[in-house]
Amino acid sequence: MRMAAPNRAPTPVLIWIGAARPRTLPAAVAPVLAASALAWRDGDFSFWPALACLAFALLVQIGTNFANDYYDFVKGADTAERVGPRRAVAAGLVAPSTMKRAMFAVFGAAFLCGLTLLGCGGWPLLLVGVASIVCGIAYTGGPYPLAYNGLGDVFVFVFFGLVAVTATYFVQAGVITTDTWIIGTGIGALASNILVVNNYRDIETDARAGKRTLVVRFGRRFARGQFIVSHVVALVALLAIAADDWHPAWVSLAAGICLAVGWSQSRRLRRATTPAELIQLLGATGLHLAIYAVILAIGLIAV
Repeated sequence: MRMAAPNRAPTPVLIWIGAARPRTLPAAVAPVLAASALAWRDGDFSFWPALACLAFALLVQIGTNFANDYYDFVKGADTAERVGPRRAVAAGLVAPSTMKRAMFAVFGAAFLCGLTLLGCGGWPLLLVGVASIVCGIAYTGGPYPLAYNGLGDVFVFVFFGLVAVTATYFVQAGVITTDTWIIGTGIGALASNILVVNNYRDIETDARAGKRTLVVRFGRRFARGQFIVSHVVALVALLAIAADDWHPAWVSLAAGICLAVGWSQSRRLRRATTPAELIQLLGATGLHLAIYAVILAIGLIAV
């Protein structure tokens, strides 16, 4: 008779990978990919500034996730009753002080990375970078945490949509165009859907901890409507970009994919009854954002 393998404690590497929340990282990659493809189409693509933007975006995303891990534990939102993926501090895998130091270290690295871009865009980029880092901390920390006051969705839409796309394009092209705002709107809408699914799952524990997310404030029906509207906004943004010069066949394929995925994910959100289903949907929502960015990139570069 085969004996069951004993449960093994996760290695430090796996603990920190989990704390970085890989399912959320498409929110950092997607805007840089789409904006760089737009710069390529316009003849302004520059590899090293694009790479620096990608590194900055990833570091800000990871730093924000570390801050969320730390501050949600301190504020009581992450407890033993939490039903989502394991949080490093709440699970006792990382000491709160260690997570706090890691958070500041990652944000410090993001700041240094951002400094390399000042030669491409001057002091306005310094303001954008500092604002991104400050809001990453203020997402769950500080005297007025954004996520605890129903502003988390706005933060994600603005910084991982509008700001990330326009800044990435600006450091390469030196200007901000109407297309950057359109693409930033579509990317931001789908990035905010990652947060919708996360908060939808955590509504009970968030409410007990005083974390007044939009789902807590207005309920699950509102969240399902917000989720659908975000998919529609992303589709409209894609069609607006495609109207310029994309091949009709690619437009049809791209729109079909967005419609099918949006309908499927909205249906899954409506029918979800267990945390496991919502965890799977969370990963699928991040994957859809990545696919959306790839569709935009192909359309802008090759079609």
